[in-house]
Amino acid sequence: MERRTSTKYSAVKEEPIRTALFRQEPSGITYRIPALIYINEGQTFLAFAEKRRTSRDCDAQILVMRKGTHQNGSIQWSPAQELTTASLPDHRTMNPCPVYERKSQTLYLFFVCILGNTTEQHQICSGKNKARLCYVTSKDQGQSWSKATDLTESVIGDEIGRWATFAVGPGHGVQMRSGRLIVPAYVYYIHYRCFPFHFPLRVRPHALAFFSDDCGSTWQMGVRVDVSSCECEMAEIVDQENRSYLYCNARSSEGHRIEAISKNSGDVFHSPHFARKLVEPHHGCQGSVLSFTPAQLPKEEEKNCTTSNAKTWLIYSHPTNRRTRKALGVYLNSSPFSDSGWSQPWIIHHGPSGYSDLTQCGGPERFACLMECGDKSELEEIAFVEFSLSDLKHLM
Repeated sequence: MERRTSTKYSAVKEEPIRTALFRQEPSGITYRIPALIYINEGQTFLAFAEKRRTSRDCDAQILVMRKGTHQNGSIQWSPAQELTTASLPDHRTMNPCPVYERKSQTLYLFFVCILGNTTEQHQICSGKNKARLCYVTSKDQGQSWSKATDLTESVIGDEIGRWATFAVGPGHGVQMRSGRLIVPAYVYYIHYRCFPFHFPLRVRPHALAFFSDDCGSTWQMGVRVDVSSCECEMAEIVDQENRSYLYCNARSSEGHRIEAISKNSGDVFHSPHFARKLVEPHHGCQGSVLSFTPAQLPKEEEKNCTTSNAKTWLIYSHPTNRRTRKALGVYLNSSPFSDSGWSQPWIIHHGPSGYSDLTQCGGPERFACLMECGDKSELEEIAFVEFSLSDLKHLM
């Protein structure tokens, strides 16, 4: 694949080589909404996407998956497989969100099912939710999948009457050190209705978490982030006193990302604020965040790195252009409790780019990204790249 060099942020650092896993077809079939997970036990990547009749959200059909395994020094990818059990009758399947439960070695793939071709905007305007909260599981690293489980009534219950619509992720979930499974989500919440007609007068998006403390047997939902915040991902960060927090990074239409931190593992998020160094294009775009524990840095690099207030660091991927979805970058944050901890980005694709998902792979400082990208449109392909912390050290 072609390599390019940044002229603004990273003139000394080339783009990583990318491998296209899903390509838009001449018939109009389009693949969108990437999700990526790496399973250490089998040294296996699982890459997910939505298969759509066209690029429109309402033309989504089913989730697809490709499996990547290391062979002879490279990654060999299986053909695309349609996940037929990840569905409900007369519904379309959207927003893949995988999370791996270590103890039982069970992969949970969450998603939402939307009735027919009902658009998100129609649900918001009418205040009538048509989305269902579902998951399938695999105990053999994606070789086979269970039937779909619908959690809508048991987890959301009567609260659904105030939800115009909702979705999970998209992108990966998290298992915290405590064992708690976290599935990031967002809801278009109806704050006020017009009586007696019951039309929604004020509907705003809010990020929140679904979680499980019993290896996925039962699920609950946390409290909504109390400012407008949409598609999100979450990561566990650990401070120098070994205390654990859940970090939320959410889409916004106000020009910058929304950040919030939970001190109780996703039950409630506190002090949401704009991340001034993380810009959003017009109307915003999904982004991915991941935490990791770095190895001890050499003394020369410690001098160039802000003294960290946490044992864990963050990396984040998102388009870096303020006006349009273009120039997907990876940012590094060695001080995740600091409002100004984010570095400048390393641009890993200079052309049109959109949604992305990050995973840690093959070691504490090895990473991969699955991203929407192309030469003329971000809808052209979903591509896979690998990189390491050493590729980001020029950002320190």
